[in-house]
Amino acid sequence: MAGKDGKAAAARATPGPREQLRDWEAEFDAAARRTLRTRMRYAFIRTYKPVLDDEVYRAFDTTADYRRWCEANLPTWLGYAREV
Repeated sequence: MAGKDGKAAAARATPGPREQLRDWEAEFDAAARRTLRTRMRYAFIRTYKPVLDDEVYRAFDTTADYRRWCEANLPTWLGYAREV
């Protein structure tokens, strides 16, 4: 019996398409009421990128030098490798 109750609770916890649409519309309406300054503050999330954020800037003589540096120094999950 516990299994049936668990499935029923899970089915009730998962919103259907109409409820999900209402939730999205409510979130959109709330965001639209915010000032532009507040929306801009929430629009961009600062994420630390290892190695890339450790220096103010880097300069390379050629694109090939840049690509070699990326492959040698950056974690692949950043997406700068030629092949992941």
